[in-house]
This record gives sequence, C-alpha cells and structure tokens, in this order.
Amino acid sequence: MAEVKVIDNFEKAMRIFKKQCQREGFLMQIKEKRYYSKPSEIKRRKRAKSKRP
Repeated sequence: MAEVKVIDNFEKAMRIFKKQCQREGFLMQIKEKRYYSKPSEIKRRKRAKSKRP
C-alpha cells in the first residue's frame, strides 16, 4: 500500500498518492473486482496484455 506524508500541501500529497496507487495497479484491481467477469474474458485480457510490448 502506498504511503505519503503530508507536510504542508494536501493537494500535492493527494496527487502523489494517486500516482503511486496507479503504478501499483491498485485502482485496476478494484475496477476488475467490482463486477463479475467470465473466465473467458479474463483469459482474453491476459493474452492481450502479454502481447503488448
């Protein structure tokens, strides 16, 4: 989990936190688990992701 210390500017700390969460893939995991996806869709996504450079 991402951690950011707020020294004086909350908005800047929030932006840094969002970027760290995005790099870790935290938001994508939440979006994927929000709705049920068929196993065939999951396999298709994995194949497409592995083809990307």
